[in-house]
Amino acid sequence: MTALDAARAALAAEHAAVYGYGVVGGRIGEARRAEATAAYDAHRARRDALGRTVKDLGGAPVAAAAGYALPFPVPDAAAAGRLAAELEDGVAGAYSDLVRAADGPLRAEAATALREAAVRAARWRGGDVTFPGLAERA
Repeated sequence: MTALDAARAALAAEHAAVYGYGVVGGRIGEARRAEATAAYDAHRARRDALGRTVKDLGGAPVAAAAGYALPFPVPDAAAAGRLAAELEDGVAGAYSDLVRAADGPLRAEAATALREAAVRAARWRGGDVTFPGLAERA
């Protein structure tokens, strides 16, 4: 996988996270709403930065889909928290690929994004994953 391919995949994951956090925000409840809003804002910022990165690498940014299938129904705050953790796991996986494919400042930025996603996932889940972003090690 090239750095461009991995950056485009990370951008697609960020689009899905932004969409998913719209669902989370509507169901999460007042106690964790600020956390959901902060995550939403962080993913929007990463999405925008990745769009510029893809262009800088000579590619065309992948567009957001009109909608995304959720992995399970989200009828309440508990399900919203599980969805948030799953969204972060997906983003972490995409950034893990970008860490492997990139070098220099892009690799460092991808590693930072991977760490941030892993920390958010641990907060939503109430526990951590030994190898965040590596599904084969989970």
